[in-house]
Amino acid sequence: MKQIAVRILQAFGLVLAVIVLNFMLVHLAPGDAVDALAGTAGEMSPETTERLRAQYGLDEPVTTQLVTYIGNVLQGDLGVSIGNNNRPVTEMIAERLWPTVLLSITALSFAILVGVFVGTLAARRPESGFSHFTTVFALVGFAMPAFWTGYLLLIVFSAKLGWLPVSGMEDLRFRGGWFAQQWDVAKHLFLPALALGLIYIAAYSRLSRASMLEVLESDYVRTARAKGLGERSVLFKHALRNGVIPIVTVMGLQFGAILSGAILVETVFSWPGVGRLAFEAVVERDTNVLLGVLFLVSLAVIIANFLTDLLYRFIDPRIRVSGSANG
Repeated sequence: MKQIAVRILQAFGLVLAVIVLNFMLVHLAPGDAVDALAGTAGEMSPETTERLRAQYGLDEPVTTQLVTYIGNVLQGDLGVSIGNNNRPVTEMIAERLWPTVLLSITALSFAILVGVFVGTLAARRPESGFSHFTTVFALVGFAMPAFWTGYLLLIVFSAKLGWLPVSGMEDLRFRGGWFAQQWDVAKHLFLPALALGLIYIAAYSRLSRASMLEVLESDYVRTARAKGLGERSVLFKHALRNGVIPIVTVMGLQFGAILSGAILVETVFSWPGVGRLAFEAVVERDTNVLLGVLFLVSLAVIIANFLTDLLYRFIDPRIRVSGSANG
């Protein structure tokens, strides 16, 4: 419990540091939301521009704005969107949150299940053609950017074959029951999740293959085989538990990369998630919305790493014993 309390305090300090870093990076860029608003409005007098800056506190020194922003965030207030009629940022993010969660979890689950399964089968016979194919697939898949893969999938499965929808999360003209509606969402979800998950399938298959090759040479696996246990039992019940430990570690570290990749994928497929909201905020120079998305992503990454650490302790009993001895 003491270690968990320390980790929570560290996470809080990290969140505070991330807020400051995001704020300073965003404000280093030239212009602000009022400039973008003036550009879209066509004509805006200097007096009106200055009045808007004063209204939103943009005429204050950056340090003053930072202190005010931190105080508001600690109270759960992420500000309002200047380019969207002063809508609360929390409300805008809440509307877009579920599509991004659905896309990220689907892509991550798909990547873990397929990657670990393929890597485990490849490790079973490391000199087979399937094992060599897995290695080549991992190298090629890891080198393919998610947005490029997304465009290829769109060209093949949507434009050429017409099997799957081109964009969006659901057909706006759709009429039907609940199950039919879920099937419609699944069809829209398939290509974005595949585009986002392919690179991680490649990474996890490669990593699980290397990890399982090492585990299968360990003494306890040889002992299990000597006792007459079947190969499937040895592989999936004994070896796999230790073989997936590196996967769990990398999964937590790569959660931020998955969310970053979701921004590109959501833009390609017009998926109505937080990533597309961030892209729109960059275009419109809507600082509060962009900071809100960055804060949410940073918070999600920190929580994912914390949960990964807890899961790591659950999978590997040696860490629990070591933690108890040190605590």
